[in-house]
Amino acid sequence: MSANVDSNAEIWQSEAGVQGYVSKQAAREAKRRPQWKLMGELLPYADDESFTLLDIGAGTGPAARTLLDLFPNANAILADFSPQMMGEGEKMMAPYENRYRYVTFDMTTGQWPVEIPNELGAIVTSQCVHHINDERKERLFSEIFDHLRPGGWYLNFDPITAGDDLVDAAWQRANERQDPAEAEKERHRTPEEQVRHANHVRYMIPLAPQIEFLSRAGFEAVDVYWKHLDYVVYGGCKPRI
Repeated sequence: MSANVDSNAEIWQSEAGVQGYVSKQAAREAKRRPQWKLMGELLPYADDESFTLLDIGAGTGPAARTLLDLFPNANAILADFSPQMMGEGEKMMAPYENRYRYVTFDMTTGQWPVEIPNELGAIVTSQCVHHINDERKERLFSEIFDHLRPGGWYLNFDPITAGDDLVDAAWQRANERQDPAEAEKERHRTPEEQVRHANHVRYMIPLAPQIEFLSRAGFEAVDVYWKHLDYVVYGGCKPRI
């Protein structure tokens, strides 16, 4: 497998790739849970309110689980294209039986399954939008807008690039000082890890055009609601009128 080829689908639909991800999931979830919780806190729903949320690129469902904990009367649709990831997710989603369902959806296409309704209260994405090219990012945001009910929210937690070499170097310095163990691992990637990294960064872009994509799709209240170096939570809501 070459680092020069987009092998993202192959990685996430392989048993080895998924098991490698799952083996590190607990530490990853502990680190990212505050951002998933923030996405829930930004939603305009009472704690006991009933609504349906969609988690695109849900994987094993960590973002959805966090939101279902915050809103005990909410239900979730988890959309993913990897049978292996959904299989692992079914195990982790067991405590939420009757409050969720998986649907197969490849977000690289515009072919939304009929199982996803058009009047969703919220849509979230986490760590997946950066895997698609710019044109597809913009189209996906428009499709998300169309699947929200008026007043519904879309929020994305994802990495970005700096678009400036000096800023990128500053981010890297800070990241290495904050997590030297991870920095050491990155300096000694195996060939397989290098392929995964190449796929991770292949379509990453700066923040500004993504915010513009949301505005052009029709969202209001568009903002960067959290940022730490190269990671952001941004989003907006569908107007009520």
